[in-house]
Amino acid sequence: MPTQQPPWPNVKAESAVRRPTQLRNHEPGWLEKLFEQLQVPGEIVLPDGSLVAFGAGAPRFRITVHDDSLLRRPLDDLSLGEAYVKGKLDLEGDMLAIFEVRKQLADRFRVGPWLRFITDLFLTPATRMNRKVIDRHYTLGNDFYFSFLDSAYRFYSHCLFARDDEPLEKAAERKLQTTFQALELRPGMRLLDIGAGWGGVFQYCCPRQVHVTGLTLFENSYTYIRELIGRNRLDGEISLEDFLNYRPGRPYDAIVMYGVIEHIPSYRRFFARAWECLEPGGKIYLDGAASKEKHSMSQFARRYIWQGAHSCMCLQEVIQEALYHGFQIVEVKEESHDYELTMLNWAQRLDLHRQEIVARWGEEIYRVFQLFLWGGVPAFRHDQMQAYHLVAHRGKDRGPRPGLARRLSSFIKQMA
Repeated sequence: MPTQQPPWPNVKAESAVRRPTQLRNHEPGWLEKLFEQLQVPGEIVLPDGSLVAFGAGAPRFRITVHDDSLLRRPLDDLSLGEAYVKGKLDLEGDMLAIFEVRKQLADRFRVGPWLRFITDLFLTPATRMNRKVIDRHYTLGNDFYFSFLDSAYRFYSHCLFARDDEPLEKAAERKLQTTFQALELRPGMRLLDIGAGWGGVFQYCCPRQVHVTGLTLFENSYTYIRELIGRNRLDGEISLEDFLNYRPGRPYDAIVMYGVIEHIPSYRRFFARAWECLEPGGKIYLDGAASKEKHSMSQFARRYIWQGAHSCMCLQEVIQEALYHGFQIVEVKEESHDYELTMLNWAQRLDLHRQEIVARWGEEIYRVFQLFLWGGVPAFRHDQMQAYHLVAHRGKDRGPRPGLARRLSSFIKQMA
């Protein structure tokens, strides 16, 4: 078979050799050594125009370094990501092969970001922080997100796939089908949609005679869903309100919450409110990206994607608080591969719209989201992140939510 050629122009033959770079305090070849460990064929073009090739076979990617300072000392995950965002280096070719190197990079501790996170988590009111995070992340407008989300229901949370090559739109519909069945929704029931996104739940459930009330903190989401309800004459209403402040006129038959638990790290407050919003026996369906340690997140994601106290779901603590507040766990399902496939689809669609995105929102925004979306694929693939959905129903009693004395007594018994 013919050798496959890389999708980027070849470097001139006379420069396609390694030449020593004359820099003071230069640790020779740290970047090359880093990528050589991947055992994946690739190329690095140095600032002087010379090329370093490694691995057997046609190169799967190329890294072009524009700034000599990147060669002087090893960088951590955040520094290397920022170098790409700021245009100090370019990436071409197989992004998944490039991201394999992330497992070998440290995420160096920085005092400033840590102090900001602690301030946001413990000293900033949760409702104010929720508004701040949403405002910062969603300032780009609907068209930006629609450039990579599914075109059917516009979910900014993972979809559910029957097979790896299934279209994203079909996987989005399966997510709704799964939710509808898990909540045992029937005509005439009332459903609360927390973090209503762009109206996918309305679009699916209202024609099936389920009344939907949506809550959102995102102004564009509120306007989009209002227009969706009016245009399609859907039986529902949307409110621009934080769930932690929400007081319904009467409890709902069911609650759905896609990818919002990451914005509410106080599971105690969340389940206390969910209890008040549900009828006895009512069910809640929630899903989200998860991590084995609460508040564990890369510094790149916390700086450029999710500021504030945003934290991936910590499943064991979610289950604990649900039980403490009188909920019974009906189902927990691991869906990490589904999130991996979802982010792969998003990343590919983002790249297809690169020219439009750069023209409208700038090269830096494109690069930030390119790293975010492509970086999520191996994170779910290699168990650095997980995803779950959880179904629980509200019991009659509030549950044995322990106070401080009871917690202390339990701790002493465990230590004995």
